[in-house]
Amino acid sequence: MGRRKNEEEQENHERWMVSYADFVTLLFAFFVVMYAISSVNEGKYRVLSSSLVHAFRSSTNESGSAMIAPSSTQIQPVQVVITQVPKASPQAEAKRQEYRRKMRSMAEDVMRVLSPLVKGGQVRVTEGVNGISIEINASALFSPGEAFLGQDATRALRAVADVIAVGEFPIKVEGHTDNVPIGTALYPSNWELSASRASSVVRLFVDTGVTPERLTAAGYADQRPVASNDTPDGRARNRRVTILIESMAPEVREAPETVTSVGVQSAPLPTQMRNVDGALGTPENTRLVPAR
Repeated sequence: MGRRKNEEEQENHERWMVSYADFVTLLFAFFVVMYAISSVNEGKYRVLSSSLVHAFRSSTNESGSAMIAPSSTQIQPVQVVITQVPKASPQAEAKRQEYRRKMRSMAEDVMRVLSPLVKGGQVRVTEGVNGISIEINASALFSPGEAFLGQDATRALRAVADVIAVGEFPIKVEGHTDNVPIGTALYPSNWELSASRASSVVRLFVDTGVTPERLTAAGYADQRPVASNDTPDGRARNRRVTILIESMAPEVREAPETVTSVGVQSAPLPTQMRNVDGALGTPENTRLVPAR
Protein backbone atom coordinates (compact mmCIF):
# COMPACT_ATOMS: atom_id res chain seq x y z
CA MET A 1 0.00 0.00 0.00
CA GLY A 2 2.81 2.38 0.78
CA ARG A 3 4.70 1.46 -2.46
CA ARG A 4 1.74 2.35 -4.73
CA LYS A 5 1.37 5.73 -3.03
CA ASN A 6 4.99 6.61 -3.75
CA GLU A 7 4.62 5.75 -7.45
CA GLU A 8 1.59 8.09 -7.84
CA GLU A 9 3.40 10.95 -6.19
CA GLN A 10 6.33 10.92 -8.75
CA GLU A 11 6.26 13.94 -11.13
CA ASN A 12 6.72 13.41 -14.95
CA HIS A 13 9.37 15.88 -16.25
CA GLU A 14 9.05 14.85 -19.93
CA ARG A 15 5.48 16.08 -20.65
CA TRP A 16 6.84 19.00 -22.74
CA MET A 17 7.92 16.58 -25.42
CA VAL A 18 4.29 15.94 -26.31
CA SER A 19 3.65 19.64 -27.12
CA TYR A 20 6.96 19.91 -28.97
CA ALA A 21 6.12 16.89 -31.11
CA ASP A 22 2.76 18.42 -32.02
CA PHE A 23 4.45 21.70 -33.02
CA VAL A 24 7.01 19.91 -35.23
CA THR A 25 4.27 17.93 -36.92
CA LEU A 26 2.28 21.06 -37.73
CA LEU A 27 5.39 22.83 -39.02
CA PHE A 28 6.18 19.91 -41.30
CA ALA A 29 2.64 19.88 -42.66
CA PHE A 30 2.89 23.65 -43.38
CA PHE A 31 6.07 23.26 -45.42
CA VAL A 32 4.59 20.33 -47.33
CA VAL A 33 1.59 22.46 -48.33
CA MET A 34 3.86 25.36 -49.36
CA TYR A 35 5.94 23.04 -51.53
CA ALA A 36 2.86 21.59 -53.17
CA ILE A 37 1.61 25.08 -54.02
CA SER A 38 4.95 26.22 -55.43
CA SER A 39 5.43 23.27 -57.75
CA VAL A 40 4.13 23.79 -61.33
CA ASN A 41 2.88 21.11 -63.65
CA GLU A 42 5.00 21.62 -66.72
CA GLY A 43 2.59 19.80 -68.98
CA LYS A 44 -0.37 21.94 -67.99
CA TYR A 45 1.79 25.05 -68.32
CA ARG A 46 2.69 24.14 -71.91
CA VAL A 47 -0.99 23.61 -72.76
CA LEU A 48 -1.91 27.01 -71.32
CA SER A 49 0.93 28.74 -73.18
CA SER A 50 -0.05 27.16 -76.49
CA SER A 51 -3.69 28.19 -76.00
CA LEU A 52 -2.74 31.81 -75.31
CA VAL A 53 -0.45 31.97 -78.35
CA HIS A 54 -3.17 30.53 -80.57
CA ALA A 55 -5.78 32.96 -79.22
CA PHE A 56 -3.66 36.09 -79.75
CA ARG A 57 -2.27 35.05 -83.13
CA SER A 58 -3.94 37.31 -85.72
CA SER A 59 -2.21 35.89 -88.79
CA THR A 60 0.31 33.20 -89.73
CA ASN A 61 3.64 33.97 -91.33
CA GLU A 62 4.54 31.25 -93.86
CA SER A 63 8.31 31.73 -93.45
CA GLY A 64 8.09 31.37 -89.72
CA SER A 65 9.73 34.77 -89.14
CA ALA A 66 8.68 37.18 -86.44
CA MET A 67 5.88 39.66 -87.22
CA ILE A 68 4.08 42.65 -85.76
CA ALA A 69 0.37 42.30 -85.15
CA PRO A 70 -1.52 45.05 -87.01
CA SER A 71 -2.99 47.75 -84.84
CA SER A 72 -6.77 48.01 -84.69
CA THR A 73 -6.64 51.82 -84.57
CA GLN A 74 -7.76 53.45 -87.81
CA ILE A 75 -7.25 57.04 -88.93
CA GLN A 76 -10.60 58.75 -89.43
CA PRO A 77 -10.71 61.98 -91.49
CA VAL A 78 -12.61 64.83 -89.82
CA GLN A 79 -13.65 68.28 -90.95
CA VAL A 80 -11.91 71.12 -89.13
CA VAL A 81 -13.22 74.63 -89.81
CA ILE A 82 -10.52 77.28 -89.55
CA THR A 83 -11.67 80.89 -89.67
CA GLN A 84 -9.05 83.28 -90.84
CA VAL A 85 -8.48 86.37 -88.74
CA PRO A 86 -10.06 89.34 -90.59
CA LYS A 87 -7.65 92.04 -91.57
CA ALA A 88 -8.69 95.62 -92.11
CA SER A 89 -7.97 97.05 -95.51
CA PRO A 90 -6.37 100.51 -95.68
CA GLN A 91 -9.60 101.94 -97.12
CA ALA A 92 -11.74 100.51 -94.30
CA GLU A 93 -9.31 101.71 -91.64
CA ALA A 94 -9.26 105.19 -93.14
CA LYS A 95 -13.08 105.26 -93.21
CA ARG A 96 -13.24 104.16 -89.58
CA GLN A 97 -10.86 106.91 -88.54
CA GLU A 98 -12.99 109.43 -90.44
CA TYR A 99 -16.15 108.29 -88.59
CA ARG A 100 -14.36 108.60 -85.26
CA ARG A 101 -13.20 112.09 -86.11
CA LYS A 102 -16.75 113.14 -87.02
CA MET A 103 -18.15 111.64 -83.82
CA ARG A 104 -15.56 113.42 -81.69
CA SER A 105 -16.23 116.71 -83.44
CA MET A 106 -19.99 116.32 -82.99
CA ALA A 107 -19.58 115.57 -79.28
CA GLU A 108 -17.52 118.72 -78.85
CA ASP A 109 -20.15 120.81 -80.67
CA VAL A 110 -22.96 119.39 -78.54
CA MET A 111 -20.99 120.18 -75.38
CA ARG A 112 -20.50 123.71 -76.64
CA VAL A 113 -24.17 124.47 -77.41
CA LEU A 114 -25.35 122.87 -74.15
CA SER A 115 -22.58 124.26 -71.97
CA PRO A 116 -24.96 126.28 -69.69
CA LEU A 117 -27.01 123.18 -68.95
CA VAL A 118 -23.89 121.04 -68.59
CA LYS A 119 -22.46 123.44 -66.03
CA GLY A 120 -25.79 123.42 -64.17
CA GLY A 121 -25.69 119.60 -63.92
CA GLN A 122 -28.85 119.15 -66.02
CA VAL A 123 -27.09 117.64 -69.06
CA ARG A 124 -24.49 114.87 -69.25
CA VAL A 125 -22.67 114.22 -72.54
CA THR A 126 -20.57 111.06 -72.87
CA GLU A 127 -18.76 109.58 -75.84
CA GLY A 128 -18.14 105.85 -76.10
CA VAL A 129 -17.55 103.05 -78.55
CA ASN A 130 -21.23 102.94 -79.52
CA GLY A 131 -21.54 106.69 -80.09
CA ILE A 132 -22.57 109.80 -78.17
CA SER A 133 -25.05 109.81 -75.29
CA ILE A 134 -26.77 113.09 -74.33
CA GLU A 135 -28.70 112.73 -71.07
CA ILE A 136 -31.00 115.71 -70.35
CA ASN A 137 -32.89 116.04 -67.10
CA ALA A 138 -36.64 116.15 -67.66
CA SER A 139 -36.99 119.25 -65.47
CA ALA A 140 -34.96 121.21 -68.04
CA LEU A 141 -37.39 120.26 -70.84
CA PHE A 142 -40.88 119.63 -69.44
CA SER A 143 -43.21 120.65 -66.66
CA PRO A 144 -44.09 117.90 -64.15
CA GLY A 145 -46.45 115.37 -65.69
CA GLU A 146 -46.34 117.05 -69.12
CA ALA A 147 -44.77 116.26 -72.50
CA PHE A 148 -44.83 119.74 -74.06
CA LEU A 149 -41.47 121.43 -74.56
CA GLY A 150 -40.98 124.87 -73.02
CA GLN A 151 -39.37 127.82 -74.79
CA ASP A 152 -35.96 127.40 -73.15
CA ALA A 153 -36.01 123.66 -73.88
CA THR A 154 -36.99 124.26 -77.50
CA ARG A 155 -34.16 126.73 -77.93
CA ALA A 156 -31.59 124.31 -76.49
CA LEU A 157 -32.83 121.34 -78.51
CA ARG A 158 -32.84 123.32 -81.74
CA ALA A 159 -29.17 124.09 -81.17
CA VAL A 160 -28.55 120.37 -80.72
CA ALA A 161 -30.55 119.61 -83.87
CA ASP A 162 -28.44 122.03 -85.89
CA VAL A 163 -25.32 120.12 -84.84
CA ILE A 164 -26.60 116.61 -85.54
CA ALA A 165 -28.51 117.46 -88.72
CA VAL A 166 -25.33 117.64 -90.81
CA GLY A 167 -24.31 114.06 -89.98
CA GLU A 168 -25.60 110.70 -91.13
CA PHE A 169 -25.54 108.83 -87.83
CA PRO A 170 -28.76 107.16 -86.57
CA ILE A 171 -30.39 108.95 -83.63
CA LYS A 172 -32.50 107.32 -80.93
CA VAL A 173 -34.47 109.41 -78.44
CA GLU A 174 -35.45 107.63 -75.21
CA GLY A 175 -37.96 108.84 -72.62
CA HIS A 176 -37.58 107.75 -68.98
CA THR A 177 -39.57 108.42 -65.79
CA ASP A 178 -39.37 107.54 -62.11
CA ASN A 179 -41.56 104.92 -60.44
CA VAL A 180 -44.22 107.33 -59.18
CA PRO A 181 -47.54 106.53 -60.92
CA ILE A 182 -49.14 109.36 -62.90
CA GLY A 183 -52.65 108.18 -63.89
CA THR A 184 -53.97 111.29 -65.67
CA ALA A 185 -56.56 111.39 -68.47
CA LEU A 186 -53.88 112.25 -71.05
CA TYR A 187 -51.23 109.89 -69.71
CA PRO A 188 -52.73 106.84 -67.97
CA SER A 189 -49.28 105.55 -67.02
CA ASN A 190 -45.60 106.39 -67.22
CA TRP A 191 -45.40 104.46 -70.47
CA GLU A 192 -47.51 107.01 -72.31
CA LEU A 193 -45.69 109.90 -70.62
CA SER A 194 -42.19 108.65 -71.49
CA ALA A 195 -43.16 107.83 -75.08
CA SER A 196 -44.83 111.23 -75.57
CA ARG A 197 -41.78 113.08 -74.28
CA ALA A 198 -39.49 111.17 -76.64
CA SER A 199 -41.89 111.85 -79.52
CA SER A 200 -41.92 115.58 -78.73
CA VAL A 201 -38.13 115.76 -79.03
CA VAL A 202 -38.17 113.75 -82.28
CA ARG A 203 -40.85 116.00 -83.75
CA LEU A 204 -38.78 119.08 -82.93
CA PHE A 205 -35.69 117.54 -84.56
CA VAL A 206 -37.69 116.83 -87.73
CA ASP A 207 -38.97 120.41 -87.82
CA THR A 208 -35.40 121.66 -87.43
CA GLY A 209 -34.13 119.70 -90.43
CA VAL A 210 -32.98 116.31 -89.16
CA THR A 211 -33.77 113.53 -91.63
CA PRO A 212 -36.74 111.52 -90.27
CA GLU A 213 -35.19 108.23 -91.42
CA ARG A 214 -32.41 108.70 -88.88
CA LEU A 215 -34.75 109.19 -85.92
CA THR A 216 -36.32 106.69 -83.51
CA ALA A 217 -38.47 107.43 -80.45
CA ALA A 218 -38.82 104.99 -77.54
CA GLY A 219 -40.49 105.19 -74.12
CA TYR A 220 -39.20 103.04 -71.25
CA ALA A 221 -41.24 104.42 -68.33
CA ASP A 222 -39.39 103.49 -65.09
CA GLN A 223 -37.84 100.25 -66.39
CA ARG A 224 -34.29 101.57 -66.93
CA PRO A 225 -33.36 103.64 -63.88
CA VAL A 226 -29.87 105.08 -63.50
CA ALA A 227 -30.33 105.87 -59.80
CA SER A 228 -32.37 104.64 -56.85
CA ASN A 229 -36.02 105.67 -56.78
CA ASP A 230 -35.97 105.64 -52.96
CA THR A 231 -34.67 109.23 -52.72
CA PRO A 232 -35.89 112.49 -54.30
CA ASP A 233 -32.51 113.05 -55.95
CA GLY A 234 -32.57 109.55 -57.45
CA ARG A 235 -36.09 110.01 -58.82
CA ALA A 236 -35.08 113.38 -60.32
CA ARG A 237 -32.13 111.70 -62.02
CA ASN A 238 -34.35 108.98 -63.47
CA ARG A 239 -36.76 111.51 -65.01
CA ARG A 240 -34.73 112.19 -68.16
CA VAL A 241 -34.57 112.17 -71.94
CA THR A 242 -31.57 110.45 -73.52
CA ILE A 243 -30.45 111.22 -77.07
CA LEU A 244 -28.24 108.46 -78.48
CA ILE A 245 -26.22 109.30 -81.58
CA GLU A 246 -25.18 105.83 -82.69
CA SER A 247 -21.80 105.20 -84.25
CA MET A 248 -21.68 103.81 -87.77
CA ALA A 249 -18.00 102.86 -87.92
CA PRO A 250 -17.65 100.28 -90.72
CA GLU A 251 -16.85 96.77 -89.63
CA VAL A 252 -14.15 94.68 -91.23
CA ARG A 253 -15.55 92.11 -93.59
CA GLU A 254 -14.67 88.64 -92.43
CA ALA A 255 -12.53 86.49 -94.68
CA PRO A 256 -14.17 83.30 -96.03
CA GLU A 257 -13.88 80.26 -93.87
CA THR A 258 -11.30 77.65 -94.86
CA VAL A 259 -12.24 73.98 -94.44
CA THR A 260 -9.32 71.62 -93.94
CA SER A 261 -9.42 67.83 -93.68
CA VAL A 262 -7.00 66.37 -91.20
CA GLY A 263 -6.44 62.91 -89.78
CA VAL A 264 -7.11 62.19 -86.14
CA GLN A 265 -5.71 59.05 -84.55
CA SER A 266 -6.13 57.81 -81.03
CA ALA A 267 -3.27 56.45 -78.98
CA PRO A 268 -1.92 53.27 -80.65
CA LEU A 269 -2.11 49.93 -78.92
CA PRO A 270 1.11 48.35 -77.66
CA THR A 271 3.03 46.55 -80.40
CA GLN A 272 2.72 42.77 -80.31
CA MET A 273 5.73 40.80 -81.58
CA ARG A 274 6.16 37.10 -82.15
CA ASN A 275 9.23 35.02 -82.61
CA VAL A 276 9.78 32.14 -85.01
CA ASP A 277 7.83 29.60 -83.02
CA GLY A 278 4.79 31.85 -82.66
CA ALA A 279 5.32 32.85 -79.03
CA LEU A 280 5.25 36.42 -77.88
CA GLY A 281 8.72 37.95 -77.99
CA THR A 282 10.64 41.05 -76.94
CA PRO A 283 12.58 43.59 -79.03
CA GLU A 284 15.86 41.99 -77.98
CA ASN A 285 15.20 38.54 -79.38
CA THR A 286 12.72 39.26 -82.18
CA ARG A 287 13.30 40.44 -85.74
CA LEU A 288 10.47 42.72 -86.92
CA VAL A 289 9.02 42.45 -90.42
CA PRO A 290 5.94 44.12 -91.97
CA ALA A 291 2.71 42.23 -91.46
CA ARG A 292 1.12 40.81 -94.59
